[in-house]
Amino acid sequence: MTAESAVEPPPDDEPGHTGYDRGRAARLRRPPPPAGREVWDAPRQPVPRAPVRWTTAPPGALDLLTHARRTLAEAAEATAPNERYAAAHLAALRTTAAVLAARARPEEEKPGRRRPPRSAWHLLPQVAPELTEWAGYFASGANKRARAEAGLPNAATAREADDLVRDVDVFMRLVVRLLGLPALTVVPPQEH
Repeated sequence: MTAESAVEPPPDDEPGHTGYDRGRAARLRRPPPPAGREVWDAPRQPVPRAPVRWTTAPPGALDLLTHARRTLAEAAEATAPNERYAAAHLAALRTTAAVLAARARPEEEKPGRRRPPRSAWHLLPQVAPELTEWAGYFASGANKRARAEAGLPNAATAREADDLVRDVDVFMRLVVRLLGLPALTVVPPQEH
């Protein structure tokens, strides 16, 4: 075996070949072995990749997503439209809080000057611009949620509650994917 044949790149049609290969690139940069010595290249095997784990996100974000999932399941099981609407909106708020916990950075505060509190719906587009439309959608339902929580009759219809439960489910799945977490199992809404 010659030194040139030991470092010759494998053909592109080799099984498992996916393009750029660090090992192959390293072998090509390696100087040829001394004369008279054979080079043995171990058979290439795919590099095992670690699965994405819940530990990749801050613990606070994971807790908020867990609570959001439970709240959405409660919303799906509730029978009264006001309860379903309020619980689903709360699940969206907790999901938003998880994004803020995972991505937001504290702002520099000037001495002697405090900023007025801002809603999560206002902060969400600043830390996750890709969720701006969702923030606007949920912000528009905040007053309806307040009326539903207050127990005002007909604050939310059954259809509005069901639509919100489905939309929060989509939003939660999107956030889970955005944060690079494994898929959540969310209870689908029941037909009422």
